Order: sequence, then C-alpha cells, then structure tokens
Amino acid sequence: MVSTAIVTDSTSDIPSKLLEKYHIYQIQVDLTLDNKTYLDGFDLSRNDFYRQLPTLKELPTTASPSAGRFQELYQRIFLDGFSEIVSIHASSKLSGIYNSARLAAQEFKQHIQVVDSEQLSLGLGFQAIQAAKAAGNNLRIQDILDEAHSIRERVRVFALLDTFTYIQRSGRVSWAKARLGSFLNIKPIVELQSGEVLNRGLARTRGNGLRYLEDFLTHMGPLEYLAVLHTNAAETGRAFLNRVVPPQSTDPLLVNVTTIIGTHVGPNGIGFAAVVK
Repeated sequence: MVSTAIVTDSTSDIPSKLLEKYHIYQIQVDLTLDNKTYLDGFDLSRNDFYRQLPTLKELPTTASPSAGRFQELYQRIFLDGFSEIVSIHASSKLSGIYNSARLAAQEFKQHIQVVDSEQLSLGLGFQAIQAAKAAGNNLRIQDILDEAHSIRERVRVFALLDTFTYIQRSGRVSWAKARLGSFLNIKPIVELQSGEVLNRGLARTRGNGLRYLEDFLTHMGPLEYLAVLHTNAAETGRAFLNRVVPPQSTDPLLVNVTTIIGTHVGPNGIGFAAVVK
C-alpha cells in the first residue's frame, strides 16, 4: 500500500501539537545570533529572542537547512515505512529552503514531490496541514498536491509591522524606507502574496493599522482556517482574535511567529493567515 509522508520546515509555524496530530515531519532552519547558531525552535525561546532583538547591534542571520540534512530526513522517512513524500516549504523568493529540498530529493529513486508554498508562517503551515489530512485519508499523491494547492489559492497573509527598521535591514524588501518610517512613526501594512512581500498601506498609528486588518479580515467571509500571528505581542493578538473571530470559525490559532520570520519583522508585529472556505 502506498503511504505518503508530509514534510515542512520551521517557518511554517505549525504548533507542535498539530505536527504530532497530523504526523507532519519538520526540518529546522538555522538562526545565528551573536555568533552562536541555534536550530529554530530549540535552545532559544521566542520570548527571549524578541526581548533581545531591539538591543542587538547586528541583525541575526538565518540559513536554510543543507541538502545533506534534507537527505538524512528523507532517508529516515523511507526507513519509517513511507513510500512517497510531499515536501512543502517557504517561498523560494524569500528563502533557499525549497532549493535545498529539491536538490536533496534528486538523490532518491523514491517519489518525492517538493512544493514551493509561495508563503511563510501559517500561509505555508495550513498547506502542510491540509496535505497531511489528505495523506491520512490515503489519497493519491496528486490529490494531496491538489489539496495543498487549493489552500495556496485561498490563503491571505497580512501583517502590521511596528517599525520599518527590521524589514529594511533585512534587504529583502526593496520598497521599505526605514528612515521615512522611523521619522514619521508610520506603521507599514504588508501582504505576502505569490512569494513576495507587498506594501498594502501605511498607518500613522497602530490603532489605525489594526482597524485596517480587522476590516479586511471580517469582510473575507466564512473561513476554513484562521491564525492570528504576532511577534511577542500576545496581548494584542488575543484582543484582535476576540474582536474578529467569526462564529463559523473553529479552533483559530494564536501564534508567536518563528524567530526566522521575526528577524525580518521585528517585535510587536501583528497579523493573520486566513483561508476562505
């Protein structure tokens, strides 16, 4: 009998209880902070990371898992008895994780499908969860890929950043103007779409930015999945969740996002990943 394993990476922000529930394999991304390298999700808590971030002279750096680490994981999965793998990863426009996975997959004769989610955080995570549900129902690999693609077509990921500083320092977003944003205390509103970070507006106050996010989310209609995302702003995240969760939404998530994303966002960010039914 054909059995399919689902793999993702730690930028997916899938809570550990859901990784376990849906039997999703996850590979960690590297974070280097003050010349010390950590595996994302280990050794350094997210709360501690975000507390340290504003005091650091140099922005932490991130590195994709090597193709060799992917090969070790894929080999272990086949030894666990799976015959196929669907490996879903962070946007290839923002990270090298997808390319590492693709190179590793070429070393195996077994069937490995490597997928560019074109997303980050739960924009990626919900794709992996949907694929894992399909795999758990013993669907064919093409049907599993179709399920993940359906989520990718319907997911929207928005965020309100507290400052331009970190996204500008990351060098990955050409339109970010750190000096202008800092001088005017303007808060950027961004959307992750088709693998790119897009400018969706500028808020002069945090309250105005939050109202923009709330209005957009409440007009999306019935949702299949919802996660409120934050970077060490749990109180704001809970208040946002209480205001916007529609009655038909079940089990919305509140997630302090991975340090790998937070490095480029900075503390006190707030946003959401939502999938329309």
